Amino acid sequence: MDPTLARRDTASHVRPERLDAALVRLGSVLVLGAVLAQLDATIVNVGLGPMADALGTSMATVQWVSAGYLLTVAFVAPLSGWLQTRYGGKRVWLASVALFLAASALSGLAWSGGSLIAFRLLQGVGGGLMQPVGQSLAARHAGPQRIGRLVGIITVPVSVAPILGPVLGGVLLQGAGWRCLFLVNLPVGLIALALAARIVPSDTGERDTSVRPDGIGLALLPTGLAALVYGLARYGQGDGPRPAQGAALAVGAAFLAGYTVHALRTRRTPLLDLRLFASRGFTLAGINTFLLGAALYSSMLLLPLYFMQVKGAGALQAGLMLAPQALGSAAITPLAGRLTDRHGPRTVVLAGITLTALGTLPFALDGHANDQLLLAAALFVRGIGLGTVVPPNVAATYTSVDRSQAPAATSARTVLNRVGGSMGTALLAVILHSALAGTAAHGAAAQSAYAHTFRWALALSALTLLPAALYPRRAPAKG
Repeated sequence: MDPTLARRDTASHVRPERLDAALVRLGSVLVLGAVLAQLDATIVNVGLGPMADALGTSMATVQWVSAGYLLTVAFVAPLSGWLQTRYGGKRVWLASVALFLAASALSGLAWSGGSLIAFRLLQGVGGGLMQPVGQSLAARHAGPQRIGRLVGIITVPVSVAPILGPVLGGVLLQGAGWRCLFLVNLPVGLIALALAARIVPSDTGERDTSVRPDGIGLALLPTGLAALVYGLARYGQGDGPRPAQGAALAVGAAFLAGYTVHALRTRRTPLLDLRLFASRGFTLAGINTFLLGAALYSSMLLLPLYFMQVKGAGALQAGLMLAPQALGSAAITPLAGRLTDRHGPRTVVLAGITLTALGTLPFALDGHANDQLLLAAALFVRGIGLGTVVPPNVAATYTSVDRSQAPAATSARTVLNRVGGSMGTALLAVILHSALAGTAAHGAAAQSAYAHTFRWALALSALTLLPAALYPRRAPAKG
């Protein structure tokens, strides 16, 4: 273990507010995994067309390069808590990064649409574990008094990565081809593995090797989540209700209901501990995590499409147009973490949601969003809002549970965020498809359709204000 980190543990009761260099190094290494997963998702999305052409397959098939990844993440995320308890967080994180890199290399060498989808599913296993396990490790070492500031620091690259993804993706597509969209992960991932082996403290002493897997939960929860996300993803394609979609949603709901009964009755440690919701603070944070996922991920779908279909931008140009949002998020996120530790989450998260809504408003004004400078300023404000929202929401999750519950809390938070994002994205995709039906996919008609859909995005943002208003007003007591 890093001696500086060890001294931090023994002196934390003296100066709990100190965010020392060892903790920053730890968070910086762990965040590389989250950056890989976030960046990879948005880079790949801009290359689906070239992939379909190069591999001789259809867009209906190659879309599962993205949809299949999302399904796999939803499937494995609930496993992160049990895996950390059984094998240790450091081991699981290193293994997930290694698996992600191996799958990235295989994806870059894919020879058909089927092989690419299969390797992408494998990549989703690593990507689905990297972020929750890394976040849990950081939270356990930071403690409740410093989690806000630590999240503020490590969230900067995670927040910027999805927004910069289309820019980097456009550059790689023009200069090197679609295979480099996957191979670009290799150098960053290898650096992360080398640094983590030295910097991340071993947590083998906190493992419980007697914990057996929750077999019933493993059969019910991941399957239910995957079926639910699959059904929502099919609805999001805009095909309308079909028997397969309804059956998937029904199966998902039935399996999740069965898991709820099982998790509340079992004497073993459940795969995803629903008893965490006995804490009022965790329940509020969980509801807000779900709603924020629905509101924010859905808008991230709309914005690139808006610039491409309404403004006539290419993939690279659309990515550049989104750069002000990345700049706003990067500028405010560290400050939001410090404000959360000092003043508590309520004021900070309410301010972030309000700014996010204000930055979205110009896109919802039909016929009044033709000023490029106005849109750039709106995106900058929206980025400030996004950067302000995340640290207090994450901090509220961890300050409401014991340190030993951090892995379970991370698993629950990841599942809520991803499923909320899937639902919100599917909802807005259907609304947009209906609004565009029978109109041209560009020009004034398209702008009107997008404005209508962005108004729904604003309504989702307004919903997040309700649980956020019930957050604690003050920061947790020091000590």
